[in-house]
Amino acid sequence: MSRARLQAPGLQRASSRPGGRAPAYPTIDIAPHADAVLEGLVERLQEFDLAVFISRNAVDYGLACVLARRAWPQPLRLAAIGAGTRSALESHGLGPVLAPGGHADSEALLALPEMSTVSGLRIVVFRGQGGRALLAETLRARGASVEYAECYRRILPDTDMAPLLAEWARGGVDAIAVSSGQALGNFARLVGAEGLRHFAQTPVFVPHPRVAEQARALGAQQVLTAGPSDAEMIQALVAYFSASR
Repeated sequence: MSRARLQAPGLQRASSRPGGRAPAYPTIDIAPHADAVLEGLVERLQEFDLAVFISRNAVDYGLACVLARRAWPQPLRLAAIGAGTRSALESHGLGPVLAPGGHADSEALLALPEMSTVSGLRIVVFRGQGGRALLAETLRARGASVEYAECYRRILPDTDMAPLLAEWARGGVDAIAVSSGQALGNFARLVGAEGLRHFAQTPVFVPHPRVAEQARALGAQQVLTAGPSDAEMIQALVAYFSASR
């Protein structure tokens, strides 16, 4: 299982319940990011019409930054990239939150009717450093003014992959579950050529078709797209191994 270190335990526990074993090999560490740009955005947050949160990390780190300095401006509307991010916002007592019910990605959020009539709106997007530009570019093309509130950064951890490589060599790895494209890219760097040879022969479970394409580009021969949530990943794993018995 390859995902951010702090988010691994939930999926790890759930994966073990049906009788499986799911050791975690984190390939992303998350650290807070704050600079003058972010602090300035927080100070004038009440000027925006809509705040979009790209991930649960954006909720955790973005709200921590905001609430350390001020109260959340109640008139500011909220949108989230998917159901998990929406739930994270709601757990802080914020809402209502506009979010797609299916895929958790920019395309799904942009397809909502409410996101088609944004001309003249001022929108702030809480996200990590870097990432896709599609959301902001599309909203700007629709007439909105968009600014980024980059509140966290992703770091390559020094995860020891030797136990995984040894287990792979013994034939003890039945599947790999990956949480994101960046997690997969870091995974490839950490396991090296030897790991990628095993990776090519192992079923790989991914959250999104874009990550599936990336896995195939790395040589994976069997890639299954589960969905963005832990529940969808577990459901896909259980269904796959139940059918293969």
